[in-house]
Amino acid sequence: MKLLIDADFIVYKACAAAETEVDFGDDVILVTSNFSDAYRAVSIELSKLKDEFGSFSPMILFFSDSKNFRKKIYPDYKGHRNRKKPCGYKRVIRTLQEEGEHEVRILPNLEADDAMGIYATEHQDCIIVSPDKDMRQIPGKLYDFKSTQNITAEEGYQWHLIQTLAGDSTDGYSGVPGIGVKRAEVLFNKKGYHWNTVVEAFAEKGLTEEDALTNARLAKILTIDDYDTGKQEVKLWNPLEPINYGRTGLQTKTNQGQDNESRP
Repeated sequence: MKLLIDADFIVYKACAAAETEVDFGDDVILVTSNFSDAYRAVSIELSKLKDEFGSFSPMILFFSDSKNFRKKIYPDYKGHRNRKKPCGYKRVIRTLQEEGEHEVRILPNLEADDAMGIYATEHQDCIIVSPDKDMRQIPGKLYDFKSTQNITAEEGYQWHLIQTLAGDSTDGYSGVPGIGVKRAEVLFNKKGYHWNTVVEAFAEKGLTEEDALTNARLAKILTIDDYDTGKQEVKLWNPLEPINYGRTGLQTKTNQGQDNESRP
């Protein structure tokens, strides 16, 4: 069993905790960091995961690339996140790569979430380790640092549509105004988990199908079927294409379009 680690989360938290502010007065504040403390904190978190799943479970550490394909879909994606990475962040990643104890993966133009989703749907016997609710889109095992849950293909598909309606203020896309996760679930349970339901919800707020598609593509965590590994290019999500989850054998026959006339 391979552990696919959201290392962005672990390293960011460790480096932020290792920062110290030195106030020199006269409007001068210097931010410093103790690299050894930050790196030790990362090692402790990884050791905890070894204890949780067994030391013989190989780990793959996933990090986000500095560039993000979603910026081409929506330039303001995560635009409100103006804070730079904490001190030592890049050095910790570089040291992890150099020491080679664990495999480190960074795919061009992708976030760590996408890289994990691609890997998990290309290979069997994986556990995604991430506190991010976005990863509930990926069928298979998910450990959120509290418990392990098994996500079915149907549940992953449904969660993507829920996030499309609810949006994500942290990532900077709005979904349908006035609709959160709970209201989205009620709506889908009433009308069905179909693309028609999504388009109608956007239309009721004066928004277009193009708005719906933009939100859906921003919300979608990539699988192996959304990515050309040879060209290292993203294949943007299309609501009219059949759902397939790569080589894992996890598939669903859900009719996304439900006979609608919508076009991507």
